[in-house]
Amino acid sequence: MFKTSDLRPDEFNAYYAKYVDNVGEIGIPAALNESAAQLTDYLTNIDEARMDFAYAPGKWTIAQSLQHIIDTERIFSYRALCIARGDKTPLPGYEQNDYASVANMSDRQFRDMIEEFRLVRNATIALFKSFTKEDLLRTGTMSGGGVSVRALGFIISGHVYHHAKLYNERYK
Repeated sequence: MFKTSDLRPDEFNAYYAKYVDNVGEIGIPAALNESAAQLTDYLTNIDEARMDFAYAPGKWTIAQSLQHIIDTERIFSYRALCIARGDKTPLPGYEQNDYASVANMSDRQFRDMIEEFRLVRNATIALFKSFTKEDLLRTGTMSGGGVSVRALGFIISGHVYHHAKLYNERYK
């Protein structure tokens, strides 16, 4: 239905352009499926013993990064739902480092985290499938700026593409 080239500049904050640009010219359903496949392809080939690996001091570990991806997906999907349903309440930003600093993964199995990502992504896919064209075009306020539901679909996908690329480049 919609592709990234259909987005108007006022449909998302310029900060998110890097994520939208990661998607390319495919629709939201394909972007959600392909970005998830790219990420899970990488993650399923990681040895559980490497989940605590960070590519540099002060950087997130593989597991922390995956938890960040899961948290962000939930937050952005919630934002899409609110806006699609016509909620005009401005949605606040969130500080990803605050979330990461309290997310305790010491008792988590990495394979369970991968499965959690799959489940969250499947819920996101189902959510976006439920949206009508009118829902996708609705706009709201997020992090102090305007955003459309369809832009959120591309941002969610692009965020995962971004992290899949980081994993492949820096966490080998």
